[in-house]
Amino acid sequence: MAKVKTLEDLKKMRDQLQSRLTLREKSDHPERMVQIKVSMATCGIASGAKETMNYLIEELDNRSIDAVVTQTGCMGYCHSEPTIEVHIPGFDPVVYGHVDTKKADEIITKHIIGGELVDGIIPVSYTTANEDDNEN
Repeated sequence: MAKVKTLEDLKKMRDQLQSRLTLREKSDHPERMVQIKVSMATCGIASGAKETMNYLIEELDNRSIDAVVTQTGCMGYCHSEPTIEVHIPGFDPVVYGHVDTKKADEIITKHIIGGELVDGIIPVSYTTANEDDNEN
């Protein structure tokens, strides 16, 4: 454990512990919160998903929005990376493609806060070329 030498050290330690407690409490009841999954497979990371995920975490915290942001593997939409899935309690999940920090900000403002869908949704009915071939 780090030594506490100043009042500032003590405040920093308190903030870190409070942050860990808050995260633990949130993870006990994720179904009551906004959940965002960021696709972090190789293609997502190469397209900027790490920056998008960091932005979402920081911005949701700055706006005091109760949300859990997690990473997931490939969602199968490599052509639309970075992709995220937004699940607001009581509604069906929505997958967005090409989510950079600007699009992430729009999703937070309009979809999560305002309840309005934003351009860039990957429809549930979307199939890949391989899926279409398998049906024939």
